[in-house]
Amino acid sequence: MSKKIVMVGTGLNTMGGIASVVNVYAQSGLFDRLPVTYVATHCDGGALAKLRAMLSGYARFLWLLVSGQVGLAHIHVASRASFWRKSVIFLLAFLFRKPAVLHLHGGEFKIFYEQESGPLKRRFISWIYNRAAHVIVLSEAWKRWVMSISSNPNVDVICNPVLMPATVPDWTARKQGVVLCLGRMNKGKGSYDLLQAAADIVPKTPIQLHLGGDGETAQVQQRAQELGIAPHVHVLGWVRADAKQKELAEASIFVLPSYNEGLPMSVLEAMANGLPIVSTPVGGIPEAVSDGVEGFLVQPGDVRALADRLALLANDPALAHRMGAAARRKVEAAYSTDAVVPRLEKIYKDLGIRSA
Repeated sequence: MSKKIVMVGTGLNTMGGIASVVNVYAQSGLFDRLPVTYVATHCDGGALAKLRAMLSGYARFLWLLVSGQVGLAHIHVASRASFWRKSVIFLLAFLFRKPAVLHLHGGEFKIFYEQESGPLKRRFISWIYNRAAHVIVLSEAWKRWVMSISSNPNVDVICNPVLMPATVPDWTARKQGVVLCLGRMNKGKGSYDLLQAAADIVPKTPIQLHLGGDGETAQVQQRAQELGIAPHVHVLGWVRADAKQKELAEASIFVLPSYNEGLPMSVLEAMANGLPIVSTPVGGIPEAVSDGVEGFLVQPGDVRALADRLALLANDPALAHRMGAAARRKVEAAYSTDAVVPRLEKIYKDLGIRSA
């Protein structure tokens, strides 16, 4: 019986970055080239549905171990509940002496470890990192942090991959002044900073904010009303597939003013679609976006700088076009599936997995 790569994460139809990354792996042909079995331990929905998904995932993973089908486990991890849920998978893999790859995604994992976990929890988290066969992180900054809490010598930077559209829309077909933001709406993602920045510039530069995502949607709409910019703010909900591609094709600027990140898929997708980026130098973002080249980086919470950069791009379509073209070139060279996925396949092969 051939040994499988058992990849563990959230359900592939859920909202969030891990599902987006794994879906790109699948669409790139990784699951066809290698013997990958996917096990979901989480889903969207209520507490009962989530409990059922977790227990079902545990049972399936245990059965694969007992039946001798597991060659290695590739475990996608974020912070808080995601880590504790996956810790059971790690313990089972260690018990059966199977190599486990820890793939860190959560942009707030440092906060989770340093501020929210006591000494015993930090010791346990570090032990999991130390025991992993490989640790995959999304940027050099995250690699340095992981090496500060773990003695594991096998920490690899493998960026999130993005599918490259064959073509991008002609710039003149885009809707000038449409600013797109894709991601959960809350304070940590800078949603309220973005609304304040829009309020500051709308009197002179009448932009339109298109906000796609879940989270505090009602609060965002209420705040837009309070700021007097409700006609300029369009809350789209979570956008998928064709609807997301339509937004990426029509917008002229992409913004994500987060306080913490891993390496957001939304930024990479926007770059692949030729959009200039306005974001913050957190997580892996400054490795993808050079300030003044593929877009602009402002410090988290700096509303004035955020407003200035958005207004500059909205008022200078030629600059926005040049930065968007540079963004696409950068992603194609460093973040496309052709550039990224072979590095993951090498780790698998180093751990003894061969082609399907």
